[in-house]
Amino acid sequence: MSEAARQTGNRKEGVGEFIKKTRAELDKTTFPSSDDVKNTTIIVVISVIFLRARICSWSIRRWVYVLAGAHLGDQ
Repeated sequence: MSEAARQTGNRKEGVGEFIKKTRAELDKTTFPSSDDVKNTTIIVVISVIFLRARICSWSIRRWVYVLAGAHLGDQ
């Protein structure tokens, strides 16, 4: 259990003490650099575009199959 979430006996932690411990925990964290965020965003956008194109191609092929089958059945 983290130190900030622990209670000592029946005494509840005050708001000021909670904020102090929260800031101490935030000081321990590291955040990604601008370059890391930019590179990751580019990868996600390219992946989404690729997957969307793939799903569209499946859908188009399915409709071509369905419409061709319906057309052949009308004759």
